[in-house]
Amino acid sequence: MAVETGEKSQTISQKEFESLLNADFKNRKLKENEIIKATVTEIGKNYVVVDAKAKAEAMIPIEEFKNDKELEKLKVGSIIDVYLERIENFKGEIVISREKARRMMTWRKMEKVFETQEELTGYITGRVKGGFICTIDGLPTFMPASQIDVKPLKKFDHLMNTPLKVIATRIDRSRGNVCTSRRAVLEKSKNAEISEALKNINEGDIIEDAKVKATTDWGIFLDINGIDALLHVSDLSYGRVKKPSELVTIGQKLKVKITKIDEKTKRVSASIKALTEDPYQNISKKYKLGEIYDGVCTKLMDYGVFVKLEEGIEGLIHNSELSWANKNIQPSKVLSVSQKIKIKIVNIDIETKRISLSYKATLENPWDSLEKEIGSEIEVKVKNITDKAIFAELKSGLTGMLHYKELSYDENIENLKKFKKNDKIKVKVIEIKDEKIRLSKRALEKDPMDWFKENNKRVGDVITTRIHEILKNGVKVSIDKNKSLIVTIKKVDLAKEAADQRVDIFAPGNALDAKITELDTSNRKIKLSVKAAQIDEEKSLIAKFGQGATKSGATLKGIFEKALGGKSKKKKD
Repeated sequence: MAVETGEKSQTISQKEFESLLNADFKNRKLKENEIIKATVTEIGKNYVVVDAKAKAEAMIPIEEFKNDKELEKLKVGSIIDVYLERIENFKGEIVISREKARRMMTWRKMEKVFETQEELTGYITGRVKGGFICTIDGLPTFMPASQIDVKPLKKFDHLMNTPLKVIATRIDRSRGNVCTSRRAVLEKSKNAEISEALKNINEGDIIEDAKVKATTDWGIFLDINGIDALLHVSDLSYGRVKKPSELVTIGQKLKVKITKIDEKTKRVSASIKALTEDPYQNISKKYKLGEIYDGVCTKLMDYGVFVKLEEGIEGLIHNSELSWANKNIQPSKVLSVSQKIKIKIVNIDIETKRISLSYKATLENPWDSLEKEIGSEIEVKVKNITDKAIFAELKSGLTGMLHYKELSYDENIENLKKFKKNDKIKVKVIEIKDEKIRLSKRALEKDPMDWFKENNKRVGDVITTRIHEILKNGVKVSIDKNKSLIVTIKKVDLAKEAADQRVDIFAPGNALDAKITELDTSNRKIKLSVKAAQIDEEKSLIAKFGQGATKSGATLKGIFEKALGGKSKKKKD
């Protein structure tokens, strides 16, 4: 019993001890999901053992200490921050994490420094789509590829796992996302250096040794005492510069003048031409309006040609001033680069530094001599054929129009098909108005309308025609032997009687007597009528043979037969 009693008393004491121990832990006020202090008691191969003043020591995987090379500094007795996940799990063990503590502390730090844009130390630990993984105190952040440096990098291996200064540019705690930038730190540092360097230069300063760093089509980048400056192509010279690279080489030192310093953007502008006298200052003394000078073509544009009068002074020949013949001619068809020409000063605008020139004003004006050509026969070359006219080039280079109605007196649009480009045609200049030339080919030919004058024919006269062509609603007849006068007689004008107006009773070559009912030679209008001729003939016969005949019972048919000498009767037989 004593032993038993002894064992019983020992058991009771153990329970009392556990009770006291639990009460002690409660008094320590340990709370889950918070960061607490812990002392390193052992550093093993796979685990680090720490004492968090709980029921038992805790074991933390060694991997949680490898970030930021913490393991190299860790030793027994070191006090570290850990994250308390569980005071006691199902095994009765305390669960803590160094990695989660570091992340929570980093998040808190991130939130503080985000507002102030303080610099942090991070490590590029991996490459992902669109950028890099930058780890800061165990917290992985995303760094876009554009933010790793001030300029695109082809190689970045030298930055891997190397401490880098970065800033947080965006934080989303709910999603656990952080964006960082190394470029912002570099630019900030660069801007600070530039700001300090800018204190040593002023607008108007002349720099003797500005170094050429790079060239583009629009300017030159210079290094002025560690400051980047731009020498724009327009500031190289008062004259036109094609390519800056043709004037300078990389590393070359230039004498320039500081023209502008922008404190906000840290941009510096420089100029070479500011060191020389503006040639436009005395331009009015050198060049007079209306005078002719020598020039060299420097550049061809769609709208005209730039011409250099002297170094630093250029003028523009607009397309309309290139040729008398064509106001919209392409410059390349008239002039070429480097060609020496004579030009006339049209206008000088000193304020805008613009000079208007004319090339055609130095050439003979073909319009002046063309007035003498009206009514003359000339030879032209076909340039273009449209659906209604031919445009032909004169020897002077001017262009005239030959309408299809002016090709022939028959005014047939199909005549256009008889010609092709570069054909030479004999024509007559019939009109010049508003710098438009009208040409005529038929004007060189005998006018068929003269037939009426030559044969003394007028409105009311009956003429004999020959059927040329049968139409659906009439016939075409030729008036003269050469068939140069073709007139259409409508179906209604083919006969007095409707039954005799059918076109199927006519044939090409048949003779038709028709009356001239309209004749306007100037406007080339002719109208003929067989019907009108028949009506006139009927009236004439009645007047000649019908007096008193109708009273004695004679018919109109009998009168015609009598007038025709009994032909009707013979025809009947």
